[in-house]
Amino acid sequence: MVINFNLNMFSKSVKHAIQAMIYLAVHDGKLVMVNQIAEDYNIPKFYLAKIVQTLSKHHLIKSTRGRNGGIQLNKKASDIRVIDVIHAIEGPPGEKEMCIFGLDVCSDSVPCPVHDTWKNMKTEINDKLIHQNLKFLAQEVHRKHEILGTL
Repeated sequence: MVINFNLNMFSKSVKHAIQAMIYLAVHDGKLVMVNQIAEDYNIPKFYLAKIVQTLSKHHLIKSTRGRNGGIQLNKKASDIRVIDVIHAIEGPPGEKEMCIFGLDVCSDSVPCPVHDTWKNMKTEINDKLIHQNLKFLAQEVHRKHEILGTL
């Protein structure tokens, strides 16, 4: 018997922030309108505008006002890690980690049924988020579009 369930690890805001940041990395230094990202990813533009404000406050993107304005990455894509985007939107992780099942007590001394397995998976995921940068993700998106013929 296979049990299928979806772990929503990230909020919608984080997902949209990562999408927008990868979009900017793909467009490599060119100014992009927030409306264009919102349209391409089907994100409400006012919602994305708030996310962009937060990313700007954390110096991950910069905006240029005016007729030919838009937004772009504030650093090289290779210098921005996925974890930087997550922390900008959700803040740094809390002191107490949540149990995957939502139990109030789950630790090495009082484990939930999947504690050991989840602990290993969580370590691998965190490692990827810390070491994965936008340049790599933008290259992967570009490769995917080449395969699909959607460039």
